[in-house]
Amino acid sequence: MAQLATIVLAAGKGTRMKSATPKVLHEVCGQPLIEYVLDVAHHVGSSKTCVVLGHELEKVQKRLSKGILTVEQKKLLGTGDAVKTAGKFFKDFKGNILILCGDTPLLKVETIKALIKRHRKTNAVVTILTAVADNHQGYGRIIRNNFAKVVAIREENDCTEDEKDIREINSGVFCFNGQALFENLKKIKVNSRKGEYYLTDLVALLAEQRLCVETFTTSEPEEAWGVNTREDLAACAFIMRKRILSTLMLDGITIVDPLTTMIDSHVKIGQDSVIKPFTVIDRDVKIGKNCVIGPFAHLRPGTRIDDTVEIGNFAEVSRSTVGTGTFMKHFSFLGDAMVGRHVNIGAGTVTANYDGQEKHRTVIGDGAFIGSDSILVAPVKVGKKAMTGAGSVVTKGKVIPDGKIFVGVPARQVPGRKAL
Repeated sequence: MAQLATIVLAAGKGTRMKSATPKVLHEVCGQPLIEYVLDVAHHVGSSKTCVVLGHELEKVQKRLSKGILTVEQKKLLGTGDAVKTAGKFFKDFKGNILILCGDTPLLKVETIKALIKRHRKTNAVVTILTAVADNHQGYGRIIRNNFAKVVAIREENDCTEDEKDIREINSGVFCFNGQALFENLKKIKVNSRKGEYYLTDLVALLAEQRLCVETFTTSEPEEAWGVNTREDLAACAFIMRKRILSTLMLDGITIVDPLTTMIDSHVKIGQDSVIKPFTVIDRDVKIGKNCVIGPFAHLRPGTRIDDTVEIGNFAEVSRSTVGTGTFMKHFSFLGDAMVGRHVNIGAGTVTANYDGQEKHRTVIGDGAFIGSDSILVAPVKVGKKAMTGAGSVVTKGKVIPDGKIFVGVPARQVPGRKAL
């Protein structure tokens, strides 16, 4: 089987985003647009992936994973020139090359696998991912002859009025025979209107040579969506959230109200956990089995929740570990904390983790009872089965021994008494 490599086009300025952030670094459900595309390349078996960059190159490079090749398109002369720029990495490559756009986060791995399978089965020189869309404004149209064979892709600005009515659109995803790709790139001419070299012009060149040009049509037109504006970003996020929640529910998690629940990509939740309405769970959060989260809870990146934990109303957890069987039911904040097993976090509890310059850690031992409205000024350590009284302020650097009770402002030990 021929090798597969990938070229990701991500050099554009994204001027319609009206942002200092490169377009491909804008996030959908906690993940940059380009990361979704690179995940697809990885999961379909790409042996080499090259990202073509231009605008704000350094910012994008910093966000890419190790092993991803990058090349700079110094002058933004179109998609054809961008692919040609990547050619230096593929001089001796004998296989197929997948072309993806860095701003298409809704592409599915299974769709691209099916595209590659069609390409290999038909021995095509190029296979194009197409979609049939009601809203096709702004997309290139697939031009077919009387025998339904693809003869060209026409960019919208170059379409005749009749061609603009064509509903089959180009997604910007191609699988090329690598050798044919780079041999024919030399032949495309600059578009007189835009002053750019269109990769899509290769299709007509290949069809004229009577080489095999194939298509694979996705059943979900939104896979072809490219993000060009903030409205596009929001539309993609809406669909991605639905996908994430659907996957979780199929895996045995209860989402009480999907319309008010926001869960990022790369969140892991154990079976039989319940996520209540108006809950926000950010990227890089792991939740165990049989947990109850929400309503109105916020779990921020770096949070680890063990089994049978309850995080309730208006509670927030950030970069913290919460042990099995712990309850934190109301109006509390844990930041940079390590909480043991079977701990009670009373309503209004706050770990004051930030001193204005650095963030500090709070450690709470197994079976501890933190009274309502306690403030723990980190760094603080609360021992196993220790207790703080309601409204206590445990000052910076304090260590509460196992089983002891501390109360007051500042919190002091209650002589002669032990927590239950």
